[in-house]
Amino acid sequence: MQDVVAFLANVKPPITPALVIRRAAFAANLALMQGECAAKGVRLRAHGKMHKSSRIAAEQLARGAVGLCCQTVGEAEAYVAGGVPDVLVTAPVPPWGWPRLAALAAAARVGAVMDSAAQAQAASAAAVAAGVVLDAYVDVDPGMGRAGVAPAGAPALVQAIVALPGLRWAGIQAYCGHHQHMLPAERAAAHAAWTRRLRALLADLRSAGLAPGQVTGGGTGTAAMDLAAGVYTELQAGSYALMDVEYGDLGDLPFQPALFLAASVVSARHDSHVTCDAGHKALHPNGPPQRVVWPVGSQYRPAGDEHGAILPPNGAAEGDLVWLQPGHVDPTVALHDAYFVADEDGRLERWPIDARRTTT
Repeated sequence: MQDVVAFLANVKPPITPALVIRRAAFAANLALMQGECAAKGVRLRAHGKMHKSSRIAAEQLARGAVGLCCQTVGEAEAYVAGGVPDVLVTAPVPPWGWPRLAALAAAARVGAVMDSAAQAQAASAAAVAAGVVLDAYVDVDPGMGRAGVAPAGAPALVQAIVALPGLRWAGIQAYCGHHQHMLPAERAAAHAAWTRRLRALLADLRSAGLAPGQVTGGGTGTAAMDLAAGVYTELQAGSYALMDVEYGDLGDLPFQPALFLAASVVSARHDSHVTCDAGHKALHPNGPPQRVVWPVGSQYRPAGDEHGAILPPNGAAEGDLVWLQPGHVDPTVALHDAYFVADEDGRLERWPIDARRTTT
C-alpha cells in the first residue's frame, strides 16, 4: 500500500463530512485477525456494535467469522435482516426485547446474555410463546461493575437456565472491557489476574456437570492475550477492522488505520486556523481527540455542532479536503448512514450503515 497521505489525495467523496474506509487496510485487518483466531482454533464472533453495517458483517463472515455480536436488540434485527445467520446480544436485554429476539430466532440462530434468573425466565417465556429456542449465555462480571453475575454466582444461574424450556445453555460471556485500553504492561497484568479467576470458574462448572459449550469474550486490545491464554473458545473483537486513535495509541496492536473522515474547508478567514464542516454531529467527542492526517502537523479542535477548526492551516485552503482519524470509532460511526469504501486509486463504493438505532 502507498503512504496514507498519498492514498487520501486520490480520494474525492461526493459529500462531506464522510466516513471513508481504506479497502486494502480493512481487508488486511480482517485477514490478520481471522488468521490469528484460526491458528489457535478459536472462533471469531466479530462485534458489530463498532461498524453497524451488514455489508461489513458479510466481509467478516466470508473470511470465516462464525457470526456477529450485537449490543442491542435493534442491531440483532438489522444483522439478521442483512443475512447474518448467527447473532449474540452481548449486553443486557430490556423486558420488551425478549419477544423480538424470539421472533428473530425463526430466521437465525439467536443468543443473548443474562445475569439474573428473572432475565432467564423472561427469555424462556418469550421463546416458548414463539416456539423457538434461544441460546442462553451467563454474563460474568470480570470487575467492570456494569453488568454480569459475580463468578461465584454463575453456577446457580446456569442451573436455573438448564431447568427452563425454550433455552439452550450455550456458555458464559467474560468480557473485560475495562482492560482493552490499558497500556501494555498494566493490561497484561490485569488480563493474567482475570484469567486465573476465569479458569477457577470453569473448573467449578465442569465439576458440577455444567461445562459451557462456549467461553466468549475478549476484544481488540486483549486479543493476543485472549488467544494465548487457551481459555476463550470465541473472540468478540470488533474495532480491529477499522481502528481509531484510542486503539492505535496503545502502540502494540498490529492492525492498521482503515477509517478516516473527510471534511471540507468552508472558511479560511483566519491566519491561525481554517474551519471545516465536521463538528460534533460528525465526530463524537468521546475518547481522545480526533487526529488530523492531512494537513500534516495540524490539530483538530471542535467548533460547534457542524464545524471544526484545523490549526494551524499548514497549507489547507478554502475548498480543500482535510482528513481526520476518529478518536473513538463506535460512537462516531453511529452519527453516519454510510461508508465510502475507497480503493488505492480513489474509486469509491458506498456501504450502508444499517444497524444504527431506530425506533421501529
